[in-house]
Amino acid sequence: MGIVTGNKMSSIRILPEILSNKIAAGEVVERPASVVKELVENALDAGSTRIVVDIEKGGRSLIRISDNGSGMSPDDALLSIERYATSKIYTHDDLFAIKTLGFRGEALPSIASVSRFSLITRAQGTDAGTEVLIEGGKIKKVSEVGAPFGTMVTVKHLFFNTPARRKFLKQVATEMGHIADVLSSMALGNCRVQFKLLHNGRLIKNWVQAAGPFERVVDILGKDLQHKLYRVTHSDDLLVIDGWVSSPNITRTTSRNIYIFINGRMVKDRVVQHALFDGYAGRIMKGRFPLAVLFLQVPHDTLDVNVHPTKSEVRFAHQKQVHDTIRQAVASTLRQEDALKWGRETYPETPRERVNRAGFHPHREDNAVSGVSEHPAAFQTGMKDRPKIPQRTDASAVLSEKPVGDDADFKRQTGNAVGDTIDGHEAGGALPPFHPMKSDTTQPALWGRTGFADLKVIGQFQDVYILCEAGEDLVMIDQHAAHERILYEHLKQLRGSKVESQGLLMPETMEFGYREAGVLERMLPELQTLGVHIEHFGGDTYVIQSMPAVFKGSDIQPLIRDIVEKWIENRTDASKSIMDDTLKIMACHGAIRANQRLTPQEIKTMLKQLDACEQPSNCPHGRPTWIRLDRRFIEKSFKRIV
Repeated sequence: MGIVTGNKMSSIRILPEILSNKIAAGEVVERPASVVKELVENALDAGSTRIVVDIEKGGRSLIRISDNGSGMSPDDALLSIERYATSKIYTHDDLFAIKTLGFRGEALPSIASVSRFSLITRAQGTDAGTEVLIEGGKIKKVSEVGAPFGTMVTVKHLFFNTPARRKFLKQVATEMGHIADVLSSMALGNCRVQFKLLHNGRLIKNWVQAAGPFERVVDILGKDLQHKLYRVTHSDDLLVIDGWVSSPNITRTTSRNIYIFINGRMVKDRVVQHALFDGYAGRIMKGRFPLAVLFLQVPHDTLDVNVHPTKSEVRFAHQKQVHDTIRQAVASTLRQEDALKWGRETYPETPRERVNRAGFHPHREDNAVSGVSEHPAAFQTGMKDRPKIPQRTDASAVLSEKPVGDDADFKRQTGNAVGDTIDGHEAGGALPPFHPMKSDTTQPALWGRTGFADLKVIGQFQDVYILCEAGEDLVMIDQHAAHERILYEHLKQLRGSKVESQGLLMPETMEFGYREAGVLERMLPELQTLGVHIEHFGGDTYVIQSMPAVFKGSDIQPLIRDIVEKWIENRTDASKSIMDDTLKIMACHGAIRANQRLTPQEIKTMLKQLDACEQPSNCPHGRPTWIRLDRRFIEKSFKRIV
């Protein structure tokens, strides 16, 4: 028996151990952050309460993980670098009831096969430690050394013997960003452990032991969210839920700020994410994502964690029940918050939706969470200053207002307008000043006339759409999409010239994660060309000093966070594409919102400015700004004609 390769017959053979370890490393060790994840998981399994991660050149030169865990004896130290050697499973049943973060026995030998590797460990109660030196998978030295209790693993020159893998590593800042993300997520799930991260000898972050999980959540997600996170709890025989979700007004452009822990393991699970989004159904716009930290506990024998080599995916035995329970728990929490904001005690709940307020948390020995009130009412303090949506009036009241004024009048009025907070930020301020198109072209006659400004305005529908007559036809204009197009082209024209910037009366400070701060730092010069002036305050804190005048009255911090998220998502620097995306985000945040009443002056100015746009029929994201219903279609709908 053999395998045919071309015209030759090759024999089947057992792969050498070093080669098989390199293949395993290809599955387990994707980049330096993968090494950090595997080694920190081992440290947590060893009962560590202090873990130090020391990095050089983004992990290319050095990764060193030190812990104060249980350590290993000399025999165990040697066994730990053998493939499939593990202390965490013994029988077939153990494999389907995993209770630890690591269990495969592949991490250490895989990492050692593609690096210059050192293991120094000392078990509690022993007089000396053990050092094992490995290079490219070959043991070079085993000796007795003096060492503190615990384990220190040093990984130098990752992929030195697999140059094809090494060339796929990204820039130092990018790799360091991935490492910071991995460590912050692990710190989020282990509030009783101190984590320190150093890069090139400089302290990047020190997460001290927290009094409870909420303190760690606020530390990582941002202190500005302290009163904008709602507690989610539930408990039954299958599933225990404890965590926090953000107010529907606080959203991001990506799902990067959704953290899911199942039996203490950080995972990216589609079932849980889908259930979370279903819980927010009807509360946030498409393309926006909430912030969430959810700790789930299920019986170990109902969860398969042996799905992927990196252990980042799981499979539930009762998938639908888990999904529905999470959805109902999130939806119930949000309903409770709605009721509290309106001064009502509660909305009716079904028994399965009723939230268990016992305060269970999977990582606390006493099953009680400190640092946060048991009832969502504690979060109301961040809600009391929210602007109220203006009361709607009927169309006749809008049309009975004073005649149309000039652009200065319009800007003065809209600068004080307050809109909806449907996108996670307040409505934008005034329309930009009128700027005719630079080219000599004119807009085509869209309805037998010269353009939008010649339409006869009827009024607003639901304070969302502007209704106009065009001869015998009805034209509906989406006010947000139209204003977004106007702002986008206005900012695009101003870019590169001296953009009028307005200093903030009270400069606003913002805290970022390591990766976000690094990206923002690199993009500050580009932001200045758009009239956004931000200064480094120290550490990962920045101060917003001024913004373009057209954003007067807008909520600035969500705008900056969305821009940074988009830069991270695109993984590029000041390219033409990402700056265009930045302009689109700024236009979206600055534009007026749905449920915002416009005066006749504002409507007329908007129509005039639409005529000045080079592409007035679509918003920057491609949505139509207007639709046209002809009279024949309307009359046929009412059966007036056949």
